[in-house]
Amino acid sequence: MNTMSTSRADAAAAAGAPAAQPAARRILVWDAPVRIVHWLLVLCFAGAWLTAESETLRLVHVTLGYTMAGLVVFRLLWGLAGTRHARFASFVRGPGAALRYLRSLVSRHPDHHTGHNPAGALAILALLGGMLVLVASGWANYNDIGGEWTEELHEAIASGLLALVIVHVLAVLASSWLHRENLVGAMLHGRKPVPAADGIGTPRRAVGALVLACVLGFWWWQWQHAPAALADGHPAATQRHHGDDDD
Repeated sequence: MNTMSTSRADAAAAAGAPAAQPAARRILVWDAPVRIVHWLLVLCFAGAWLTAESETLRLVHVTLGYTMAGLVVFRLLWGLAGTRHARFASFVRGPGAALRYLRSLVSRHPDHHTGHNPAGALAILALLGGMLVLVASGWANYNDIGGEWTEELHEAIASGLLALVIVHVLAVLASSWLHRENLVGAMLHGRKPVPAADGIGTPRRAVGALVLACVLGFWWWQWQHAPAALADGHPAATQRHHGDDDD
């Protein structure tokens, strides 16, 4: 059936004006496990930092630390067997590629990457590795292994990670502005304005739900089976540190 109506694009073309470009579709890039682990790590690190000096919240601090370790281990495994842009092989490129990307940012013509950019990839590896060392040093300090130097090491690593997190957040905001895309939002809903061929086929929601269920189950188990002294906020480790003050 013929119609007498004319689209705006056709009218613009007939008048010699350039047609408006269609809006880019948002394509699924980040699967559910990547997004859930990312935000759980944010929660665990922030919570552990805020409860580090509190004896009454010692159980929360310890639980968040153990959770962080489990999440990092899962993310490392998912980086080998996960979806396209979750795999380390798809975005880890080395210092040279990271420097080229940073130079492109300075020139205000940044190279676009569907997944993590090379500089962000190195930051992610540093954060994951640092979190494992942080938890290991915290475990050693809590179990009185290595003396006071483990406590100092734990605090130093935590401070270093906090600085790296701040740099990472600032870099994400700068990249969002330069790329004209909301990278924080993409890590929430998993979608970015990229060609359809660059997307992933499935969000793997079942795996993400399993990760979340394991974390919540571990938290419940910790609360139900924690030693009474730890649950009351008076673990042996803290009593050991305060014992010298009474002399």
